[in-house]
Amino acid sequence: MISPHCRLYLVAPPLWSAGFPATLAAALAGGDVAALLLPMDGADTAAVRAAVAAVRPVTEAHDVALILQGAPALAVATGCDGVHLIDPDGTKAARRTLGDRQLGVFCGASRDQAMRAGEDGADYVAFGPYFTPPAPAAAAPPDAELIAWWSALMEVPVVAAGAIDAGNCAALVRAGADFLAVGDAIWDSPGGAGAAVRAMIDAMKAA
Repeated sequence: MISPHCRLYLVAPPLWSAGFPATLAAALAGGDVAALLLPMDGADTAAVRAAVAAVRPVTEAHDVALILQGAPALAVATGCDGVHLIDPDGTKAARRTLGDRQLGVFCGASRDQAMRAGEDGADYVAFGPYFTPPAPAAAAPPDAELIAWWSALMEVPVVAAGAIDAGNCAALVRAGADFLAVGDAIWDSPGGAGAAVRAMIDAMKAA
């Protein structure tokens, strides 16, 4: 079943900079965004705390969920709205730690992992190629047929993640994705983050 309203899920760049909160504010002013994912791959606890403290006022001002990748206990301690796991095996433990906060699970292209994640308490599953931004030159968007299969059979929302931009998002929206996880196409846009968000939303609506 085609999702009645596919929303944008922004993925922050992993290399933190002091100017990012201002860039984020410009992006969020560009249109409807559901959530922001903070990858923070390899960062220590102090860096994660500092990043959350800098970003959370911006996301709160725009009613955007702030999702931390991994570290459920740290997400709770820093007041994040949820966690995104890249290891489905941690779903049950994360669910216990998070309480009613959001829990998303990256499942690559595995239907079995996605079904187990849903059974173990995930609030959404994400399909697509995993990489740490920026995307490699050969990166591709996720498989629209996989998104369509999940959307037709399952009630747990599905996120399409990968090398997604305004030019290739239509098939994923039509397949039934509830959210599109987009990073580089927003932050690297020569026209600015706000204009890039508007272009993505326009493309999603046109699909």
